Amino acid sequence: MKFLTLLSATAATAHYTFINTVYNSAKSPDWSTVRLTENRYSHGPIQDVTSPLMTCYELNPGTGAPSTLDVVAGSPVNFTVDSDIGHPGPLLFYLAKVPAGQTAATFDGKGVVWFKIYEDAPKGLGTGSITWPSGGKKQVGVQIPKCVEDGEYLLRVEHIALHSAGSVGGAQIYLSCAQIKVTGGTGGIQTAGKLVAFPGAYKATDPGLLFQLYWPVPTSYVVPGPAVVSC
Repeated sequence: MKFLTLLSATAATAHYTFINTVYNSAKSPDWSTVRLTENRYSHGPIQDVTSPLMTCYELNPGTGAPSTLDVVAGSPVNFTVDSDIGHPGPLLFYLAKVPAGQTAATFDGKGVVWFKIYEDAPKGLGTGSITWPSGGKKQVGVQIPKCVEDGEYLLRVEHIALHSAGSVGGAQIYLSCAQIKVTGGTGGIQTAGKLVAFPGAYKATDPGLLFQLYWPVPTSYVVPGPAVVSC
């Protein structure tokens, strides 16, 4: 019984969330530019990829964050991780442009509006010693493409933990959405055929979500979702 209690506590401490943005070395207050997530206390994941929580994991959908971060296209935006990326798996970033007549604070992120701007890949496939670039990170970030259009966006950070992904629904998804306003973009980003909805972009049986991390030793990995957009 003591062992099971310790194992449960250890698993809980490995959970995480993304609580604020860091831009030009300035860190926003917690949940000021990032929408408050349902797992703000539990730090627990989403495991049902059909859940409406897959959009932004919001505690109060439609409320929005208090502030929107001003960002120059081509510059990096970082998120602080509470407490760190404690599980193996890929890191992904998506953008959704806010429609005309709405703001980043009012846009719900629904519909086929999201495009992927970053994904990472593991090292050591086929060796039995697989590592991921985001492992153990306390801050993760992405460069906003220079070729996006100016305007307001939702910036979605997502980490998929694969330690229990050997059965359907075992993958653990951690995510948050920040509100940003982009200036200095050149336009021309190529999103045709690469826009997706959340939920809807993933199926529980996608090879990047139904994945045996440990045995047999994997020799390849396919990140879920669309291809990364290009300029």
